[in-house]
Amino acid sequence: MNISVELTLSPLQDQFEEPIISFIKSLRASGLKVVENPLSTQVYGPYDQVMNLIKSQLKTSFETMDNGLVYIKIVKSDRSEYEPHF
Repeated sequence: MNISVELTLSPLQDQFEEPIISFIKSLRASGLKVVENPLSTQVYGPYDQVMNLIKSQLKTSFETMDNGLVYIKIVKSDRSEYEPHF
């Protein structure tokens, strides 16, 4: 089963850029399809691979932050080819 996940990582500290950059680079290195935009990052692929990646890399990211939060949206399908029709 494939899923699509949208993530928004928000370190709640003055030095917020490095944890975000490191998190995105770790997602890119996974070999899964990763798409970024200014507000979020999307990851597409098999459920177990995507969820294991998020679990491990989010833990690593949280360990480097004083405080932080993440918004996660999960869709049960691969929406990587979605194009608006308007």
